[in-house]
Amino acid sequence: MVGMTESPTRSPRPRVLGPVVDDQTRCVHYRTNVDIVAIRFACCGEYYPCHLCHEEAADHPAAQWPLAERDREAVLCGACGGELTIAAYLDATACPECGARFNERCRLHTHLYFETDTGR
Repeated sequence: MVGMTESPTRSPRPRVLGPVVDDQTRCVHYRTNVDIVAIRFACCGEYYPCHLCHEEAADHPAAQWPLAERDREAVLCGACGGELTIAAYLDATACPECGARFNERCRLHTHLYFETDTGR
């Protein structure tokens, strides 16, 4: 099919809500070269570029993904549209599908999206 941009095996990209500024999921709050992930929020199942976008645009408080759900696809690579499990994202510094680097400073906000094991 001429003009197709999606892989025949990959479904279209999920929508990303909030003040997104480009097609790689950067937002008005975080827009460096490596700010290319969106998080599916546990509370609503919708993707937002960041916790501030969710806070501004959603009509409900955010909820963390439980530790027991680390196998859920909840992170979207804005570069290729690949969806990563929470565990894969937390272990990565770049997208395992396309190699695009992620912002390592996002780890400072892990606790806002995902329950953390405080016993470590």
